[in-house]
Formats: sequence, structure tokens, C-alpha cells
Amino acid sequence: MRRINGVLLVLVCCLGSIAAQAHPGGYEHDMAPEMLRIWHNQATGQTVTGAFSHMRKDTVYVQGKRGLTAIPLSQLAPSDKRFAQGISARIHQLNASLFAEVTEPQTSTTAKRPAAAAAFDAFAPKVKTRWDERTLYVESDGLPDHPLMVGITSWQQQVPLPQSYTGSNAWRVPLRPVPAANPLSAKTHFFRGAIALAANGIPIFNALNNRGADSFLIGELDEFGGHCGRADDYHYHIAPMSLQKMVGPDKPIGYALDGYPLYGLLEPGGKPVGKLDAFNGHETPALGYHYHATKTYPYINGGFHGEVTEIEGQVDPQPRAQGVRPDTPPLRGAKITAFAQPKPGSYALTYTIQGFTCKINYRLEADGSYTFDYVSPEGKTVTINYPSRPRGGGGGQGSGQRGAGGGRPQEHPAPEIIPAKPGDFQLTSSVVANGGSLPVDYTCDGSSSSPPVAWKSAPAGTKAFAVIMHHYPPGEAEEPHVYWMIYNIPVATKTVPLNDRAIGERGVNTVNRRAQYAPPCSQGPGKKWYILTVYALSDEVKPDSSVSRGVTRDALLAAMKGKILATSVLNVSYERQSQKP
Repeated sequence: MRRINGVLLVLVCCLGSIAAQAHPGGYEHDMAPEMLRIWHNQATGQTVTGAFSHMRKDTVYVQGKRGLTAIPLSQLAPSDKRFAQGISARIHQLNASLFAEVTEPQTSTTAKRPAAAAAFDAFAPKVKTRWDERTLYVESDGLPDHPLMVGITSWQQQVPLPQSYTGSNAWRVPLRPVPAANPLSAKTHFFRGAIALAANGIPIFNALNNRGADSFLIGELDEFGGHCGRADDYHYHIAPMSLQKMVGPDKPIGYALDGYPLYGLLEPGGKPVGKLDAFNGHETPALGYHYHATKTYPYINGGFHGEVTEIEGQVDPQPRAQGVRPDTPPLRGAKITAFAQPKPGSYALTYTIQGFTCKINYRLEADGSYTFDYVSPEGKTVTINYPSRPRGGGGGQGSGQRGAGGGRPQEHPAPEIIPAKPGDFQLTSSVVANGGSLPVDYTCDGSSSSPPVAWKSAPAGTKAFAVIMHHYPPGEAEEPHVYWMIYNIPVATKTVPLNDRAIGERGVNTVNRRAQYAPPCSQGPGKKWYILTVYALSDEVKPDSSVSRGVTRDALLAAMKGKILATSVLNVSYERQSQKP
């Protein structure tokens, strides 16, 4: 009985952690708000707020305020569909193992060394391999030996930290890959986590980020095809071709997580590659099925020819990365110019933005914590110490984009520590400074008033203004939460007063889908950051509102494309009063 109770406890905990990723609830109910999610029926246009109950015969049942609602799986929005399938798969997986023995992977000392292990030999002893009859286990610290980060022009403010991909948290490569009955494409699946492992022990993620954009084409990657995710975990999004210098032209540069090898641009021996399938793979008499790198999308394996299990949008199982810092929003206009490791456990990153040079210096302390020095252009330093990472949890592989990354919520400096120069186009507020804490009156814990904002020094040729307030939530949200949008603000206007509802035109927020200010009310403990941006436009805009009930942020940004003369950002934070200890 003790064995069964232990597994049931695991089931309950896993389902609780899955449900905690849902959207916050919007009504009083006996169910905890973190268990709720807004489900979208694309066929009817209706939404249902509730928690996942179960799935039967391709129908999802949602437990809401008025009981169970049945929604055909095929009619759910893609993100809701992936969410339901992930929970259902996890339940089946846990139930199947209810009476099974739970043990750590056991490696063999007598089994014949698999040929796949040779691909990682060039990077030993930093990269270690072990194996059993079915699986090759690969251990690494998650940091490559080549230069990092330089050349990134679309940066999420994340930096490389060592990861513990060891023991039961090692990478797993199947030694007996099995062709899938229904191969899955990376165009529609696997937007989280790794889909392959490079020969140097560094994970390779989907070439598309979690918004479906090509990470390479939009400037998110460094000169070696990598960047850091929400847990400050380094990974690639394209094939790391530089590794061929170490492994040799005849060996794979990595393995997909279905067990099939990934080779370079040519076949072993230097022969040209024949026709590839949609996943960048093909079969030859010498090698059987294998993938190839390409210079254009999908760059790597564009999906899986072999069998894999997808849970919550990623291949399962796979290691968990562990972060120490809270997530931060993108730093628009920044370019990373240098990254160095002055000594073991010490790192230095340099970036430029708007003509200024800023630095982030960080180091591992003796107690396992990390100390970060955020250095402003004037040389002023803000020092933050982040406690050591908890064992056995946190983190989580991601798409390399926004999210919590396992970092526990703590105060950290404003996302942009850049002083305005005289004459700069500048957004300000009389109630909060850039990097300051938003007063409670402007949140759901207060009177929910919209804050007053003002701007000055608009560039010549400005004909209108727009203001957007948004927030990147932790977790796997693919789009930011939008709280406030005003556009076609007359050029003579230099301020939006407190609680104003008359100036300009309003777009809809993502909180209640209304054309009004939605006060910050983010769930979970810790400080959250909100970004207010003012846009100076060369003309008024006419956003498309035909695809939604009102003008959305995407529609407004599309309408402003080519008309933005300048922008200015005001970063503010807020910590829910009711969740403070």
C-alpha cells in the first residue's frame, strides 16, 4: 500500500504543477484560481473558463462553474489542444507506471559500447557517456568550449550558466530508434525543449521559437547558432557546423532525440547529399535513416522520423535546466559585443544599446549562489545575489524565449538601466519612475486607475502617438499580456492624464478583451515587470479589427509598421500585496 500511495502522490503533484501553468481564473469558485484556464473553441468562437477534467474519444471535458463542458479536441485553439494532450499523456504515463518499480537509469558495464557513443568522444572528458541495452546517456555542464553570445541582436537578457545534465538528469538517446507510424513535424510541434543533442553535450532546440519565428533569421542567435533560454541555459537552434572540426567529417555532429544521427552538409566521405524529406532526413544503404544539416530552414531535423513522446509541447523525458534569476523581457535594440570567462566560475558579458555600453558581470560563490553586477553606461553598479538552485526541481527546458526558467521570484533591476540623454524622446509618469514600483492605486489591489503618462522631444515629422502597456508572464505563454493600448493620439497631445478615456482610440487588452485599461493583477509571488512604450508615428494608423472584437496588439503593431519614427520605454514593477508574506 505504501508503494501505491507514493505513486498516487506523484500523480497529484504532477497534475497540480501542470494546472498551475493555466491562465488565472476569473470567478469565485471552490477551485483554486491557479487550476483554471481559458479554453478557446475556434469553431464556435466561445470561451470556457475551467480546469481540465479528462479527455475521452478526442473530446476534452472542462470542469467549470456550471459543470462539465465537452469540447471536441479538433475545435480547440492550438495552445489549448497541446495543453490537453500533454495532460492526458502525462496521466496515461503515470497510470501505466502505477505498479511498476521506479528506479534510476541503470547503466551497464558489460554491454557492448554503442557506436553512437563515439560521436561524443571528441569532447571527453567534459562530456561523459554511459549506456544500457536501450539508451545512451550523455552528461555535460551545458556550456560549450567555443565563444558564446557575440552577435545576438534580439536579446532576452539571458546569460549562460552551467547546468547539471548529470545522473538521472542526463540526456537520453535511444539506441534502437523505431520509425514512427505518424511522424511529427517541428513546424507544428515541439516548441519547447530540445529536439536533438549536439556532440559537445549542448541541446539543440526547434529552429522556430515559441512564437513560430525563425530564431536565426530574426537575430536571436550568436555566431555559433546558439543563445540562452529562460533558465540561462545555452542551446542551439541551428546545426552547430563548427563541431565537425572536432568530430571529423565522417561522424555525426549530434543525435536527434528519436535516436537517429544528425550529419553535416555532406555525406561521410564528402559526397553530396541526396534528396531529403520534410524532416531533413533520408535513408542510404551505408547509414540507414539519418538527418542532415542544411543552410536554410529547417537547418536541423525538422521533426521526428522516429517515435518520440510529446508532453506539454516537448520531447519527454529530457533533462531539466535550472535557473537562478527571474525572467526578464526582451531588450530592444541591444547587441551583444563580447563575452568572456576571466576565470573559472566568473563571466562577463558586454552589450551596446542606443550608443551606450553596458555590462553584466557574474560569478559563482562558494555557497553555490550567483552574484550579478549590472553595470550602467556611467559605471554605476547594481549588485544582486541569487541563492543557489534547489535540487531536483525548478527550471525546465523552454523555447529559449521568455519565462520563469526555474528562477525563484526575487527583486532584480529594471530590464533597461539606460539614462535618457538631453533631447531624447522620453516617456515618463508623475507617479512612478523608470524602474520603479507602480503604486497600488493603478493595480487590481487598489482603485484600478490608469496611470498618467507624458512624453517629450518627439522627432521631427511626428503626426501621431500610440501607447502600449504589456507584460511577459512566466511560463510558456507564447504572447505577452496586454493591459493598455491607445493609438492615433493627436500630435499636439503630450500627456494622457489619470483615468483618461477620451484621448485617441483604444485597442483591446488581453485580460478581459475590452478596449480599456486593465490593471496589473498577475498571479504568483514575487515582483513582476510591466513595459509601457510610447511610439512616435509618421501618420495615423488604421488597424485591422476584422479578425477580433476590437484592435489587438498584433493588429496595431502591423498597422504601425514602417511608420514608427521613435520609441521610448518606461519599465515599472509590481508585487501583489495579498501575496507578500
